[in-house]
Amino acid sequence: MKFEISEQESKRAKIPHEIFLTNLVGNHILWFIASLGLVRSYWQPLALVPLVSILLLGFTLWRARRAKEIDPWYVMCHWQICAARSRIFIMMLSLLSFISFLGWVGYTYFGMKQVAVMAMIGGAGVLPVMVTVLVLILMESDALHQAALQKLPDRMIERYPNPDIQILEE
Repeated sequence: MKFEISEQESKRAKIPHEIFLTNLVGNHILWFIASLGLVRSYWQPLALVPLVSILLLGFTLWRARRAKEIDPWYVMCHWQICAARSRIFIMMLSLLSFISFLGWVGYTYFGMKQVAVMAMIGGAGVLPVMVTVLVLILMESDALHQAALQKLPDRMIERYPNPDIQILEE
C-alpha cells in the first residue's frame, strides 16, 4: 500500500535498509573478499568482518526496539522489516558457526581429514550463508525502493495497524 508520507519520513525510512545493505554488500562481500587476499600476511582485516557485522546487526536490532517509541509509524515499520531480516541473517551466521564448530570437533577429536571438514563447512555452512546474503540483498534493495516510493508490504500493515495515515493506493 502507498501512504501519504512526508519526504523527510521517507528518507528516514530508508536508513535501516541502507545500514543493512552496507553490512551485506560493503562488509560481507567487498571487505571480506579484499581481506581474503591479505589473510596470509595480516589476519586483522579479516577479523574486522564479523566485528563490524555484529556491531551493525546489534545496532539495527537495538534501534528497531527504540523505533516503536520514538519514530513515526511509517519509519518504525521499516525498522521492523529490517530487524526481521537481520534476525534471519543472524540465524544463518549462527548456523555457520555451529557447523564450523562441528567441523573443528570432527577434525580434532574424530580424525576427520581436513579436506572433508572444509567440504562440510563450505557445503553446509558457507553456501547457505552466501545464498541468504544474495536473497537479502535483493529483498533489502526492494525495501529501500519501497521506502522511497512511500509504500509498505501488506503484512506490515496487518502486524502494525495504520494509526491515521491516509492511504493513497491499495
